[in-house]
Amino acid sequence: MKSKGYEDFHTNVMQAKMNTKPIILNGIPTCDTCRKARKELESRGLVVTFRDVRKNPLDQGKIDEFLEVFGEKLVNRSSKTWRDLSEVDRSQPAGDLLALYPTLMKRPVVEAGSRLYLGWTSKRADEIIQCATDD
Repeated sequence: MKSKGYEDFHTNVMQAKMNTKPIILNGIPTCDTCRKARKELESRGLVVTFRDVRKNPLDQGKIDEFLEVFGEKLVNRSSKTWRDLSEVDRSQPAGDLLALYPTLMKRPVVEAGSRLYLGWTSKRADEIIQCATDD
């Protein structure tokens, strides 16, 4: 099994060869939309770093950054996790909820260079590819 350091190095070398900005896909591996997004981006030649937010939760700074861009849309209120929360839990601030329950995040959140994208569509793929390859 290859170490995390090797994977980071390999990703950096591949991005340098392709002259693209880093692409980080934040989500969970069991999410069909995350798998579809990753597959499509990789099939178009982009190197994608996948961040499993269950195993590697977002720090509060990253949560705040995402909330600043997406607001309350970042919280997936149609998820099973949301439905299972008590009314008291649901009344907590979005940042606190996302720190406690990473699967409440609408997925995927894609970081392409300095741009952030929420959710997935084919049009979104085109936007991310354009952003990743712009100089």
